[in-house]
Amino acid sequence: MNRTARLYALVEELRAAAPRPLTVAALAARFEISTRTVQRDLQALMQTGVPVRTTPGRGGGWSIAPEMTLPPIHFTPDEASALTAALATADASTPYSSAARTAAQKIAASMTGPASTAARTLAARIVTLPTRTDSEVRTAVEQALSHNLALRLSYTDAAGHESTRVVEPAGLLTANRRWYLIAWCRTRRAGRGFRLDRITAATPTGEQAQPHNLTDLLLGSTAATAVGPTALAPLTPARPRH
Repeated sequence: MNRTARLYALVEELRAAAPRPLTVAALAARFEISTRTVQRDLQALMQTGVPVRTTPGRGGGWSIAPEMTLPPIHFTPDEASALTAALATADASTPYSSAARTAAQKIAASMTGPASTAARTLAARIVTLPTRTDSEVRTAVEQALSHNLALRLSYTDAAGHESTRVVEPAGLLTANRRWYLIAWCRTRRAGRGFRLDRITAATPTGEQAQPHNLTDLLLGSTAATAVGPTALAPLTPARPRH
């Protein structure tokens, strides 16, 4: 069993036993490897964000939070390739790219057989040109969207004009490989789009933002016809028609 398959099997072994912890010795015997290898593999799982934890003392061992992990998912080679291509677009300028990287590591650890081969073969054939990004700006935007917080922005528009304003985030728009924060601008008292790579600074104000409908803010703009990506349809709750 190669290491990727073993990491996946370790997770499933811990899931099956949860909430009861398993000792390193028991895991080593189960997979016929050394206790040192088990320790190294468990540390690797922790580093990739898998919710494994250790309980010291008598009756302790390693366990996993089953509600925080996925059951086994079997990808076809085509599905594995599609995921690889999609994850490749999550460069440093993409919102939630850090989480996308850890998700990719978890997906890779769960793949075996033809799906794993297809994903790794395609991954070796994809390259990207880095784009300018500011990780502090991206993180502030992510937090504002996740926690519905008003955000203070320093922004440079297409003409080079700089401005500072407080906005209430409504959502994200992606077009032509660019990402835009769509928000209610308190200065303009209207919906506005802010290209993420033109935001020079972003600071959460700590104030709760008012709820704003993304579709309503886009009305009258060049992005009025924007629709939800079809790949996200299974994750998107149905919206009532007005």
